[in-house]
Amino acid sequence: MKLTDLSKLNTKRRDALNSFGISSVMDLLYLFPRRYIDKSNIKPIQMVTESADPVSIVGKVDSKEVQGYGHKRRLEVYVSDQTGTLKVVWFKGWKYFMSKFKEGQLVSLFGKPKRFGRSISMAHPDVEVLQSRDDIEKYNTLLPIYPSGKPLSKAYITHKMIAEWVDEALNKLDVPEFLPQAIIEQHTFKPRHEALQSIHRPESQQEASHALERFKYEELFLFELSMAKIKQMQRAKAEGPALKPGPLTSAFFKKILPFELTKGQISALSDIRSDVESQTQMNRLLQGDVGAGKTVVAIGAALMAIDSGYQATLMAPTEILAEQHFHTIKKYLEPLGINYRLLVGGQKKSLRDDVLSDIAGGTCNMVVGTHAIIQDQVQFHKLGLAIIDEQHRFGVKQRTEMLQKGDHPHLLVMSATPIPRSLAMTVYSDLDISLIKELPGGRKPVKTAVRTDKDQETIHNFMAETVADGGQIYVVYPLIEESEALDLKDATMGFEKLKRRFPDIPMGLLHGQMKSEEKESIMSSFADGKLKILVSTTVIEVGVDVPNANVMIIEHAERFGLSQLHQLRGRIGRGSRQSYCILKPGQKLSESGRYRLKKMVETTDGFEIAEADLKLRGPGDFLGTKQSGLPEFQYADIVEDRLLLEQAKSDAWKIISRDPQLKLSEHESLKKIFTPYFKQRAEYFGIG
Repeated sequence: MKLTDLSKLNTKRRDALNSFGISSVMDLLYLFPRRYIDKSNIKPIQMVTESADPVSIVGKVDSKEVQGYGHKRRLEVYVSDQTGTLKVVWFKGWKYFMSKFKEGQLVSLFGKPKRFGRSISMAHPDVEVLQSRDDIEKYNTLLPIYPSGKPLSKAYITHKMIAEWVDEALNKLDVPEFLPQAIIEQHTFKPRHEALQSIHRPESQQEASHALERFKYEELFLFELSMAKIKQMQRAKAEGPALKPGPLTSAFFKKILPFELTKGQISALSDIRSDVESQTQMNRLLQGDVGAGKTVVAIGAALMAIDSGYQATLMAPTEILAEQHFHTIKKYLEPLGINYRLLVGGQKKSLRDDVLSDIAGGTCNMVVGTHAIIQDQVQFHKLGLAIIDEQHRFGVKQRTEMLQKGDHPHLLVMSATPIPRSLAMTVYSDLDISLIKELPGGRKPVKTAVRTDKDQETIHNFMAETVADGGQIYVVYPLIEESEALDLKDATMGFEKLKRRFPDIPMGLLHGQMKSEEKESIMSSFADGKLKILVSTTVIEVGVDVPNANVMIIEHAERFGLSQLHQLRGRIGRGSRQSYCILKPGQKLSESGRYRLKKMVETTDGFEIAEADLKLRGPGDFLGTKQSGLPEFQYADIVEDRLLLEQAKSDAWKIISRDPQLKLSEHESLKKIFTPYFKQRAEYFGIG
């Protein structure tokens, strides 16, 4: 059955459906209602009282009028049924709703009724225009309300029209099943055709919710099946170089490293050694909180490669972070007589050519740099291990490009942004995961508090005491692109005020409009202890490690995200001193802003903070990039549906382990759906 076979579907309506992403009858059937009007919950207006729960009413528009002046204008619409009249108010978007409503029109309203003075009214409800009472009477209990948009409204496509087309399609079309029967029975799913009927024509909300579970599972299952297949293909074809620790690795851990490893570091190194000795290519994520000591583990892994006659490389997302890694590696590798080089975009041609020659000739044992490492002109002599830091800032394509720099080099990716298990299971399904949860010995948890402008004198006294006691202080201002000039002005004014308040304390100002050499000079002076206070607008989450800095004051703290606040706080607490983070919000604090600051005070656990941040922002925004490999799920939410995700992953791995090519007769239908789906995923991961 084609879309054009549907009745009352003229060219204009077909084009509208196409531009809305519906080009087939199956697309139409997968346009699920965004909610249902529950007939059993439609209240007569006379019976509507103040309620924390939303209610539905159906009535006719009696009148509409704009009240107030200037920015205080609002639209008041009076809706009535046989029992009474209800006032409905819009403060925002009132112009749109003014044009939407016509007197005498039948509407459904869904919102929370509240008491204002003597009367009950409803502000900003969800509203649907109904053609007639038949729109409701036609259905037993629930009236489906479908997603709408400009293309559909311009072609006068109504909810009733979509419902009629869906009815027609369900009656005429045989919807093929593709989930294996064993999975359907295991999870008590309805067959696909029945589940679609339950979505579009449910007898109850419970029936619709149960049917939706099946389609959420479908999305998660196909994705996890593709990840299992990719991982299997990587393992099958990739014979990684055999690496093992030798004299350099031993000398590093026994003579050079000035502290004992934590249990998490020892466990991660054991995982890595097991991987690289197996002659199968390692694909491992090393995940740990800020300051957990991932770099030491990475150096240990690099030394295993160098001990075995191979080169290693470490790629970071920014020049600042690459340079920090380079300085750290210099401290540890120089005493071992190892040749290491830095490769970043801003180098002079003569220096760059020298570095490239060193890499290609094999005299360079380890390369540290930015994405410059994966450019075409970089040729490795014998790459055995590739390390990628802050993996989520790169994405899958860069990971693949790095692997093409050698003959199946081992891959270790690191992330200092704790990623909740549900998200890690999805984004990094093709990787094995090692976690470092504890911090190195001697570190004290950072004490965090929220303070306001009225506490300014107390904060200044505390700053003076900190410096007198030998400590150092960060004062951080937000830097947001849209208001960069304003942010810089705030920071500059703050810097000048502090200079007047503490004329004898050496301090510096760091911001994004400075030249690299100037920034490097100020940061070095702070790291060396010459500057006691550093005022900064630049993102110092990835700044130079300054163990002596034990106080951070974050101005306009509500403008930072939770994970960003946690990363900033991770710049302190790296020495033996007790450290303090002071969060200073602006005058206006939203509910989510208040929640973020409260969470920062309550815990220093990066994984707990990441979980809270993920719930606030959603997966796509949390990762900060769409290149991570995370698909856009239409129905599933990997935070809310984590149990379903785990079930889908388990089922997918069982199938791929037993029938990697999906050749069994029970997987015949699955293969037809999975083959084109997997082709897209494989192309994305650079797998042919």
